[in-house]
Amino acid sequence: MRAVAALDENGTGPAPAQVDPLGDPFLRTRFALPTRPATFLRRERLTAHLDEALLTPLTMVNGAAGAGKTLLVADWAAGLGQPVTWLTTDAAGQGPGMFWAYLLRALDASGVPVPREIPRPADASGVDHELPARLAAELSGRDRPAILVLDEYDRVTAPEIAEQLEFVLHHAGPGLRLVLVTRTEPLLPLHRYRAAGDLTEIRDAELAFTPEEASALLDTHGLHLSAAGVRALVDRTRGWAAGLRLCALAAREAPDPETYLKEFEAGQSTVADYLLAEVLKRRTAETQDLLLRVSVLERFCPELANALTERADAEPILAGLHRENAFVESLGHSWYRLHPLFGEILRAHLRVRSPGLEPELHRRAACWLRRSGSLPETLAHGAAAGDWEFTAGALVDDLAIGQLFTGLRSEDLTELFSRMGPEATGPATDLVRAARDLAHHDLDRGLAHLRHAQEGLAAEGAAQEGPAGNGPDLGPARLSCALLEALAARLAGSPANAETAAVAAEELRQAVPAHLLERHPELSALLLTHLGSTLLWAGRFEEARAALSTAADSCGAASAGLPREESLAHLALMDYLDGWLGRAESKALAATTGTERLGPRRSSGSDLGRLVLAAVAVDRDELDRAQALLDETADAGRGPRDPVTAAGRSLAAAGLLLARGRAGAALTAASAAIPAAVVSPWAAGHAALVAAAVHLAEGRAERAAEALRRVPDGQTACAVQAARVRLAAGHPGEAIGILDRLHQEDRTGRTGPALTVRATLVRAQAAEEAGDTVTARGLVARALVEARRERLRRPFLDAGPWIGRPLGEAPLQALAEGWLQAGPTRGGDPSRLPSLPPALVVEELSGRELDVLRRLAEMMSTQEIAADLYVSVNTVKTHLKSVYRKLAVNRRNEAVRRARELGLL
Repeated sequence: MRAVAALDENGTGPAPAQVDPLGDPFLRTRFALPTRPATFLRRERLTAHLDEALLTPLTMVNGAAGAGKTLLVADWAAGLGQPVTWLTTDAAGQGPGMFWAYLLRALDASGVPVPREIPRPADASGVDHELPARLAAELSGRDRPAILVLDEYDRVTAPEIAEQLEFVLHHAGPGLRLVLVTRTEPLLPLHRYRAAGDLTEIRDAELAFTPEEASALLDTHGLHLSAAGVRALVDRTRGWAAGLRLCALAAREAPDPETYLKEFEAGQSTVADYLLAEVLKRRTAETQDLLLRVSVLERFCPELANALTERADAEPILAGLHRENAFVESLGHSWYRLHPLFGEILRAHLRVRSPGLEPELHRRAACWLRRSGSLPETLAHGAAAGDWEFTAGALVDDLAIGQLFTGLRSEDLTELFSRMGPEATGPATDLVRAARDLAHHDLDRGLAHLRHAQEGLAAEGAAQEGPAGNGPDLGPARLSCALLEALAARLAGSPANAETAAVAAEELRQAVPAHLLERHPELSALLLTHLGSTLLWAGRFEEARAALSTAADSCGAASAGLPREESLAHLALMDYLDGWLGRAESKALAATTGTERLGPRRSSGSDLGRLVLAAVAVDRDELDRAQALLDETADAGRGPRDPVTAAGRSLAAAGLLLARGRAGAALTAASAAIPAAVVSPWAAGHAALVAAAVHLAEGRAERAAEALRRVPDGQTACAVQAARVRLAAGHPGEAIGILDRLHQEDRTGRTGPALTVRATLVRAQAAEEAGDTVTARGLVARALVEARRERLRRPFLDAGPWIGRPLGEAPLQALAEGWLQAGPTRGGDPSRLPSLPPALVVEELSGRELDVLRRLAEMMSTQEIAADLYVSVNTVKTHLKSVYRKLAVNRRNEAVRRARELGLL
């Protein structure tokens, strides 16, 4: 031990203390404010937060190495305009005596004189108990508080120093403002200061640079990046100050700084040198080993880390690393992750230090995660290990093969398994290959892989039946086979195969654990969708509707979203074929908007929904809209679709071409071959309809009739067209007979306006040609009323010149006003109805306005309408004003009369 004080030159008294308790001179650099570099960026939000340090006894700036803590506080202190005591602490020989000797010297040096009666430490390892008490008393009497900054306070590890410092802080009262700059939580009762509102805190998250701040920092280095480039760098560094500065310095030397910052190898950079020296090499061998091993993980918990290290000490190590801001971030619930750059650097270091260990670590992680039930991470690590049999087996055994089709994760899974090479063998890998091929509509390759998988499963099943057979449960794999069989049947247009697969799946479901079925509702939904699509293709509408409705009404799980929307699209197509445009449009819109929410990958359901909307637009003579919808589905790179979607495209395209007078192109589109195991009656009927329309327009009634005679029975649209053909051939009686039979057969009312309006117009034309104008006008009026509800214009445009006469007369003219000739989005040719004068455009009523109008027609008062609709009287009055405006009337009875004329009631 050496004394602090010595005699002066004359030996008459003590000289001022100039040496520390070890007898060495005080290091003046520890009392000096650190110099800010020329590229330092002042961040006003942090400086403003630090100003609160003047109001609270204790301030803590706590962040990782290189977070910019010291320069931030030094810049703030330099700008205060009042003395600040600065002390950079030192771990070497940092006993209480040394600490307090330096602290007292720092106070003296900054202009906060410490009276001589306060004893200076003479022993580096201890201090007189009077020192903290006397110092606290001295500080408490000051007129203005002393501001004391202790930089690198994480080097102070002696509990007695923390106790003494807290004593001084507590008893100095308003005479001391203490600022701690540290990488770790100090050994102080922070909870008490927080509870009392006496603590100002700035932590890692606040110290991180925002993209705007990072851009300004890069500017000071002479780098001017795009906003996207800055955001990418901030994401990679998480706004870490040292990382940004080091990257900026390195990028300045690169020919293309922006490309360099996107692609630089973190493990071979100055950032790596910094982190390895400041973080990794300061740790024990055990901690270094743990950090290197967990670097292969996106996230980890102590148990998973133990599985990688094959030790049992991860929990305290990880907690300590997080507490020390050692680039280990807490995710909550004992889960952690590494800072992205630190993780990259550690992985590069791992490959150098332990070549070949990384795949084994991924394999251990995959096994642990599979037991814990985390399938996405299991698959990622299994793939990273190159163990494709394990990875494919995990997917199949979890009954998750349907996720290759369901949008939410299909892109990720497709990309992951695209790395699987041909050397991987086994039933599970063959099933994944089959699913991948079928998802891309490659039926032949998909079926080949599916057959290999089934053969492998049969061999495994036979082995299990032997005396030692106790292998894995094959139920999920066999149920996955049934799903893929159903999809293959759908692509092939084979209802028999689809039904066989559905029956097999129903039996296999009984042998699969219930929790797997509950976890993957998409599997059942996909099976029903494939079955329903195949039955629809075969024209078995009622059975198809039952299967598809069940899938569409399936649980709201996100994983079942895509098959649910596909089922809605198929149901929309059936509504369209039955003539219900409004219903078809509603379901198709639900299908297309639903699949857009599920992610970027377009499904056949999304395409089919747009094709139905295009066909509806053609019937409404909204030809530009129809073309736009068709264009959205015209991505030739996606390969052939299932027969239903292919026929839907043919139907919409041919209809649009026919409406635009391109008869030859329409015939080509309608007659395009669609490979399938069975002939679809409605698809064949549509091709015949187009051919008949072309022949009829060119005056070849017999050829039109011949085209329709080849259509299977039961096609309502074809029967209506046949009646029109017979009328054109001069056989009105036969035409009416065909329509009468149709009317008798449609006892259930399945046929919708798009078909009944056409049938009514054929009857009207027959009456007109027979000279029965009264009957003709009545039938046209009925057709107008029906058509207006659906905005159905095409039947009138296709009816021929005769329709102009009745439509030009009152009151039929009033029924056609505002929607038939002057529709808002027609895109058709108004000259097609030359005798119909320009009409007032009536704005469409909303659903609630129609509700009010219907109750108005029932002679209900305003109060009664409000009560019936559960709205206020004022709301009803607002709706009534809107109804009067849109119908161009002023009174209730006029609104009802006008609505009846327009077919709204």
